[in-house]
Amino acid sequence: MGKDKKDLNTQDAPVMENRRRFLGRSALLGLAGAGVSMGLAGCKDDAKPAAAATPAAAPAHAAGSHEVQPGQLDEYYHFSSGGHSGEVRVIGVPSGRELRRIPVFNIDPMVGWGITNESKAIIGTNPDGSLRYTTGDTHHVHGSYKDGTYDGRWLFVNDKIHSRIARIRMDTMEVDKITELPNVMGFHGIFPDKRDPVDEKINYTTRVFCGAEFHCPLPNDGRDLDDPSKWGALFSCVDAETMEVRWQVRVDGNMDLTATSYDGKLVASNQYNVENSAELGGMMSSEHDACVFLNVERIEKLVKDGKFTTIGKSKVPVVDGRKTANSDPKTAVTCYVPVGKNPHGVNASPDGKYFVCSGKLSPTGTVIELAQVHKWFAGELPKERDAVVAEVELGLGPLHTGFDGKGNAYTSLFLDSQVVKWNVEKAIAFSKGDKSAKYVVDRIDVHYQPGHGFASMGETKEADGKYFNSGNKFSKDRFLPVGPLHPETEQLLDISGEKMKLIADHTAYPEPHDGIIVKRDVVKTRKIYNLDDFANKVTPENMGIERKGNKVHVRMMSQAPAFSLPIIKVKKGDEVTLTLTNHDKIEDLAHGCAIPNYNINFIVNPQETKSVTFKADKPGAFWLYCTHFCHALHLEMRSRFLVEA
Repeated sequence: MGKDKKDLNTQDAPVMENRRRFLGRSALLGLAGAGVSMGLAGCKDDAKPAAAATPAAAPAHAAGSHEVQPGQLDEYYHFSSGGHSGEVRVIGVPSGRELRRIPVFNIDPMVGWGITNESKAIIGTNPDGSLRYTTGDTHHVHGSYKDGTYDGRWLFVNDKIHSRIARIRMDTMEVDKITELPNVMGFHGIFPDKRDPVDEKINYTTRVFCGAEFHCPLPNDGRDLDDPSKWGALFSCVDAETMEVRWQVRVDGNMDLTATSYDGKLVASNQYNVENSAELGGMMSSEHDACVFLNVERIEKLVKDGKFTTIGKSKVPVVDGRKTANSDPKTAVTCYVPVGKNPHGVNASPDGKYFVCSGKLSPTGTVIELAQVHKWFAGELPKERDAVVAEVELGLGPLHTGFDGKGNAYTSLFLDSQVVKWNVEKAIAFSKGDKSAKYVVDRIDVHYQPGHGFASMGETKEADGKYFNSGNKFSKDRFLPVGPLHPETEQLLDISGEKMKLIADHTAYPEPHDGIIVKRDVVKTRKIYNLDDFANKVTPENMGIERKGNKVHVRMMSQAPAFSLPIIKVKKGDEVTLTLTNHDKIEDLAHGCAIPNYNINFIVNPQETKSVTFKADKPGAFWLYCTHFCHALHLEMRSRFLVEA
């Protein structure tokens, strides 16, 4: 990782000043001397920084008190998938204000994602430099852990369409790595480990686990197209630091979601189609499906001992985790615990004791005790099903479950359009025969057909029981109509009391899936970049235009309100690389860079460098201009890009 290992929040950075003061003062300076030189002796700013105002915190949480007044900050960040937009969204909770959209697998001309050379290198390109993919389908967003809770370092998100995993740096809210999983189709469930499964001294995320939903030929190179019985699905482990695929396990069934244990030893995926069928009828033939548990330490021992195969051109070790190859619990790497038919969702309780699977086609929630799973792997439990300590009726279409840290679970009911609150220990008592145990605590209607649901800090040991977000797949009459495609509904529930309360409707552009709600003090973002983070930075010493044959490198700086090169002249047919460094040092003072008719638009943040490469195939005069408001003379901030015929 190199520089990524630095504490980017405490490193030395240029002195910053309040942007309001800067804009007012620099506007007067700009008007007085609009012909400012970009030598850049003017990079130095000797003015003393103004004291930054400290934003007021949101009022202490109280039932029904969810409004965030102007000038106040939200209590939480909500990191949400963007669905088939291919992005991740950052939302304030409880306000519901959309704070940012993080481009991941999509193209974003605002920041230049998918346009700049740096972003293309991360996304992946074809030999001709074009993007390998321009679509994505994000479903699940999860954060890295330390000591059982979020550490604010990374977010991980999947691309279901093209089986890619992306890592987002939480200090900049930008993607720094994308990895494509080999021999996988329909990568759906994703979850980081909460501590190292082998080295007990390592108490933070070291691996990210990825489940594949669709069977495909192995390898998928044209063989076995007419014989789906030979197809298979692989569960993958990705190294959190290097983002390289460590190993894969072939499993039975189609993997849906993924969850990890707090002791680091087990990772699980709820499985539908344990029949391994390619047709709907065959997928429904068994009485039960399963939640498969993988023993990570045993898998890695087999890999270390060379007891694996590889598939096709991939060098990734593959271990056989199918049930027929793992009949002896004492040597097995997988344990298939039978659960209700077509389960949807598996979630770990904050106390580390249980995994909960929802039935979807069965109106039940299944509680699996991890201690019993460990007993099965030790050969001390007669049957896998004995690890189930409760299976109780919750309602129609149970999908996803969140937790409040007080022993209660909150499960979305897709068909009932409800969220049900239920007590896990009482459900266990009821399943053991105590019919007086009232495990259902409360129900509340939501609007409509809830899919994913999650509680504030609910997938950490610090689950605080304040909010539950119900992500509803339909909104119908909740908002002003905007055509046949309606916005989706994120409904915020207050879960601090015995009864749940619906306190807010928030819109979401279709179609978000899962997300996490994180305390705001976990997230430590950078104010500006460090100029030296970029090896290709442009300085007064290397600024200018360099030609080597028909390849032209334009090195340019920006500082409000001007670019350092007023005229850029090239010839038709030249391959042009434009590198731009923003030399402003003011927080939130970004500059844009657009060239008409050349499909170029991106921004550079303070002290950041980005570059684009393109062919100058259209002769004429084009105004290169700033697209991101930066100064009173923003409209005047432009250069002439001249292409000689």
